[in-house]
Amino acid sequence: MLDNMPRGTICIEDLEIGMRRHLRKEVTDRDIEMFAEVSTDRNPVHLDDDYAHDTIFQGRIAHGMLTAGLISAVIGEQLPGHGAVYLGQTLKFMAPVRPGDVVRAEVEVTGIDYARRRVTLDTRCTVGETVVLKGEANVLAPSRKFD
Repeated sequence: MLDNMPRGTICIEDLEIGMRRHLRKEVTDRDIEMFAEVSTDRNPVHLDDDYAHDTIFQGRIAHGMLTAGLISAVIGEQLPGHGAVYLGQTLKFMAPVRPGDVVRAEVEVTGIDYARRRVTLDTRCTVGETVVLKGEANVLAPSRKFD
């Protein structure tokens, strides 16, 4: 399941405080397996049902950074979008994401430095009403002046 808002670029000149963009994605077993392969993080809490059942999570969970990657997708594809450069990100993991969960990743513009092309974004991921991740991103936004 994918529910993305339009992709593209919003230049610094067009950004406003309060602008938001989001995507929704179902996290699948295949996503978790592929993330383990790419990242080389094969912690059995992500991959082994028997092992994970005996942890505090009582079952397998997705990698936290897989969930955080959805925030990156919103920033890189929607807000500001193509041409955005990540400068920093804080993350706080609030609750686990399990295979089959539908994650909504959302960013909101909370600060803009037009002269330096810097944008501050509130970032969060939810599963239903549960906040599973929150943080703040700082990005360099594209500008029409540098096209």
